[in-house]
Amino acid sequence: MAFNPRMSILPPVQQTRTRKKEEEAAYANMRLPDREIVGCINELGIPFTIADLQKPNPIQVQMIFEWFGELLMNKTRATVEPAMKAAVEDAYGGGDGFGDALMPADTRNLMGFYASLRKLMLDCGVNDFNFMDLHKPAHDRLVKIFSYVINFVRFRESQTSVIDEHCNRAESTKTRIEQLYAENQNMEAQLDDMHGNRRQMEALVAEKTKRNEDLKKRLLELRRNQERVAARLEEAKTKKGELAAELEDKTAAKLALKQESAKLRPYVLQSPSALQASLTELSNTLNADKSHIDSLDRRARALQTSTDSFAVVSTDVASCIKLLDEISIELAKEEEENAKNAKQRDALTERGANVREVERTEALLQRQLSKWAERTETLRAQSQEKAARAKEKMEELRAVHKKLTEERGDKGKDMERRRVRIEQTEKKMLDLKENIENEVHAAYDEYLKMESHIKLYITEMEQAI
Repeated sequence: MAFNPRMSILPPVQQTRTRKKEEEAAYANMRLPDREIVGCINELGIPFTIADLQKPNPIQVQMIFEWFGELLMNKTRATVEPAMKAAVEDAYGGGDGFGDALMPADTRNLMGFYASLRKLMLDCGVNDFNFMDLHKPAHDRLVKIFSYVINFVRFRESQTSVIDEHCNRAESTKTRIEQLYAENQNMEAQLDDMHGNRRQMEALVAEKTKRNEDLKKRLLELRRNQERVAARLEEAKTKKGELAAELEDKTAAKLALKQESAKLRPYVLQSPSALQASLTELSNTLNADKSHIDSLDRRARALQTSTDSFAVVSTDVASCIKLLDEISIELAKEEEENAKNAKQRDALTERGANVREVERTEALLQRQLSKWAERTETLRAQSQEKAARAKEKMEELRAVHKKLTEERGDKGKDMERRRVRIEQTEKKMLDLKENIENEVHAAYDEYLKMESHIKLYITEMEQAI
């Protein structure tokens, strides 16, 4: 794009003129007579006359503006004072009084109230409101400002039911969303607790199964040792029986030999040579018997030691039996623990049923949310239908207005003023409609967020199950 040095930076004169004409036409339509303004202010409970309006007093005008601020914004100089005082303390430090000396409290509070009052005036349509309207008010300026504010209050009172209805709907949807979000948080906390309990139960079950396996291995080893000890005991008993039978045979043979020796004694005493021979034989047999008896004594000692060892083995067997009894007790305890585990499993199944119930409640809540969404859609459709009807009515009114202007040329100015007022009310209605639609969209966005949270929660519960 080529640079044009002759291009002016000032706005075009025609646009400014048209804008001024529109503002003057709007002001002409919105301007109220002095008596009506004074009557409205007196209805509010503030003593005010036409002379006060023509020669305004700043203190009285500030009181009237403060009353309008309290009525429309719930803000006065008293409500602004803590914030302004805190701002001065932050800026200059508290406790030394330098901020109060630099700017008095009344001026400071009036400046804070002016900031909030200017926003109100912008909403009412007064775009050129300044601090001089509070400090040094003029008659024309006050008539303009009071006209706009009184028209705004009247319009607000006429649309109170619609505004309250939409505000209540927005608050109800907001409270419902907060309630659902709190319920979702509670459900997530319960799910986390159930997950933690499940992990603890799984750890306990794993520990009990490991302990059960160790006890089973130990019991098998003890059973094998018991079988070995029982086999050794049976072998010792059989050896003991054999040795006892052999000892009885030896004692019987000894008694028989003694009897035979007693029978042979009288025959040996008859001849010395025979006696000598028999003596040698008897000594030999005696030595053999002694040696045999010694061997039998050794055998008896060995049998005694084996019996002692058998007694030790029997004590070992008794201890093994006690250990088996203890193992049976441990097994009974293990069975009790298994029963407890079964009960805990049943409790887990019951909790699973509770989780299913929670899922059902979530499904019901989702259905309720869908119903609310359908209701919002129906309300939106109804509002669109009402807007269409209002537009149709406006078109009909415009047609009637055209006919009346053709028939009654003398009353054209009054009809033009009414048309401008209707257009302004239309604009305000459109602004209110846009605000309501924005609130509905915001509520719908919150609903979408809530729906995504619930879907994520359902997926986590399904994964947990």
